[in-house]
Amino acid sequence: MSKENEPLKTEEAVTNAEVETEAAVTDVDTEITEEQPAEETKDEAAALRKELEAEQNKYLRLLADYDNFKRRVVKDRQDAEKFRAQSILSDLLPVLDNFERALSVEVKSDEAISLQKGLEMVRSTLLEAVKREGLEEIKAVGEAFDPHVHQAVMQEKDESAESGTVLQELQKGYSLKGRVLRPAMVKVNE
Repeated sequence: MSKENEPLKTEEAVTNAEVETEAAVTDVDTEITEEQPAEETKDEAAALRKELEAEQNKYLRLLADYDNFKRRVVKDRQDAEKFRAQSILSDLLPVLDNFERALSVEVKSDEAISLQKGLEMVRSTLLEAVKREGLEEIKAVGEAFDPHVHQAVMQEKDESAESGTVLQELQKGYSLKGRVLRPAMVKVNE
């Protein structure tokens, strides 16, 4: 080889080295730029996952609230149907009380006896009608006192009965399909 070729080789070597260096720097830049979007993509994906989970939870809560709402509406509708007569029956309780009072009066004349029989017939017809709607008398005399269905207005000491037993019913109590409309007013043994 001649010496003329040597400097050329050196220049080629320098040029090749520069090209290789630039290629290496480009590769490093490419790796850096590729890593940054990958990290950003990972962060973005994590943020999107969190947002998706939040939306799924929101959807599930909304679905549960809707199911609860549907159940509540159905229950309210059933209760409204079941207790539709509650208002009118509550208004009729004093009428039943007045029939009881009227029939408890002793009468002697024939006219009064026939009037009392007529009142008894009207009362029995009314009782049948309200019983068909679900009205029931609350048992009191001889029963154990229950504050849920009895209202104690008096106490008395009676040795022949157990303590806490209802001795006398002062006003009848009524319930409608298990719901107390009016508690029975009672006298309770001490």
